Amino acid sequence: MIAPHSFWQAIAPAGTYTDAGPFTDAFPATLPDGRQLLLPIRTLPGDGTHGVAGLICNQASFAVLDTLADFLTELVRPIEPEVIVGVPTLGLPLAEGVARRLGHARLVPLSTSRKFWYREDLSEPLASITTPERRKSLFIDPRMLPLLEGRRIVVIDDVVSSGQSLTGVLRLLRKAGIAPQAVGVAMLQGDKWRTALAEIDPAWPGLVRGVFASPLLRLRGEGWVRESSFDAPPAEGPLTRRCAATSPPKGEVKRGHRLSRAPHLSPGGEVGCAASG
Repeated sequence: MIAPHSFWQAIAPAGTYTDAGPFTDAFPATLPDGRQLLLPIRTLPGDGTHGVAGLICNQASFAVLDTLADFLTELVRPIEPEVIVGVPTLGLPLAEGVARRLGHARLVPLSTSRKFWYREDLSEPLASITTPERRKSLFIDPRMLPLLEGRRIVVIDDVVSSGQSLTGVLRLLRKAGIAPQAVGVAMLQGDKWRTALAEIDPAWPGLVRGVFASPLLRLRGEGWVRESSFDAPPAEGPLTRRCAATSPPKGEVKRGHRLSRAPHLSPGGEVGCAASG
């Protein structure tokens, strides 16, 4: 059993874990260069049979956070963003890292903490798959609008899953007259977000760029298995190539946190190097 505080602290070499499943308490996500990041599996509220692989960026080591920011920067760099908009709370560390790597002097953060000068017409309800019962409001500081008007905007967040949070972000920016050129996230979690975004605007799913993908999971038999498939088409930009297959070491490879004889899937297998909508 992996200690909860030990997740997101290091990146493993390619082939360290098998992603064939079933999984016990962890899922190995494959990064664009074939290395792997072990993610804890969280059971979702309900009947206890549905789960997701979690990523909490502000609990990650600086080394892991820097690696994710590096990949995310290369995903959005071809768009030539002039301003990075950061989504609270967990998207802000990544947004700062991307903005710095692009040579920007600052970013524009959204907020869930209302200041007295914020405007109700520049707010939007916010929810997510991990906080379905806890409704908050998302705000944009009206004093920041001159920084965004007429500029090439990229939104940065940590994860897109159900699409509820991202839909709220894009609706808020639309209220402010802002149309971002892209959305960059560290993790594409399942593919339900595509439908949620497309129901509001058919063009929205195509804005999303992700460093790596993880499936929605269901508890069956020996452990957790994929509920959704990795069917996201590759993103535009320098990370569109499938990762070069890396042969695992002979013998045992790890399944989640256990050693297993399960067959290894190469990093160029089911998970795209940098899938997007």
